[in-house]
Amino acid sequence: MPWFPDFASAAALARQETADAGHADPVRQYIAALNNGDVRALETVWPGEVVINDPRSGEVRGHRHLRQFLSYSQALLAERHATVDTVAETMCPGRAVVELLAHLDTGEGKQPWPVAVVAESSDDRSVVFRSYFSRWPVDGRHGHDRPAILGSAADLPGDVVSRFAGALGGGDVDAVVSAFAPDGYYREAIGPQATHRGANELRSFFTGLFSAGGGISLRPCRVTDNGVRCAIEYNCVRWGGRELPPQAGLCVCERGPDGLLAGVREYDDLEPPA
Repeated sequence: MPWFPDFASAAALARQETADAGHADPVRQYIAALNNGDVRALETVWPGEVVINDPRSGEVRGHRHLRQFLSYSQALLAERHATVDTVAETMCPGRAVVELLAHLDTGEGKQPWPVAVVAESSDDRSVVFRSYFSRWPVDGRHGHDRPAILGSAADLPGDVVSRFAGALGGGDVDAVVSAFAPDGYYREAIGPQATHRGANELRSFFTGLFSAGGGISLRPCRVTDNGVRCAIEYNCVRWGGRELPPQAGLCVCERGPDGLLAGVREYDDLEPPA
């Protein structure tokens, strides 16, 4: 059968092309798997191990659990007639952070749902996907505590990002507002409808945010910075006067040309303490 070697070579080439595409854009490969419920493409790209950490399902690993998770996710997205837009991508060696805006059918029109996905890989055989989002658009309520999924600490860049984080932890409304450009904004995790833009709106929002007795302490675990956007995976350990069990979240600080914050976008499910 003289055609068989050519067939085998073509199959090997197709697998290599799939692997190259997945390594170049791992989050796109992950989103495609969520949409079609097929784990095989992920395991073709990363034959070592694929691990998913999801706010609703926790840690997922192993072929059977991956298949179940992808099947469940595909059904959820299909039920809500979801469409997905890419907001921004922030990359550094071995790690990519992609911000997405999924549009879900709630029966009363499409509702935007912000989602951030981190793909981290130390080699070309294994990958970890970490997703961050509020469960409000899916489950209809806040306050889902998400235990810490990362433990190691990371340093923030010594610029406006550090100033913002310090002011947030100290509960200093004036310092927080001064970190933003005049038209800068803060978008809450529940979606674009909860965006606070300009000094007056920011001051009002953060005054309320700090009314629980002080600031919000975020302990950075991973920092992915391309000079314009700085994506921080963190554990929230204190809100006001209340110490919290470490709770996982992610925020993206986007710098403007003036060196101030053009925008901050949150991806978490934190709720103010009573």
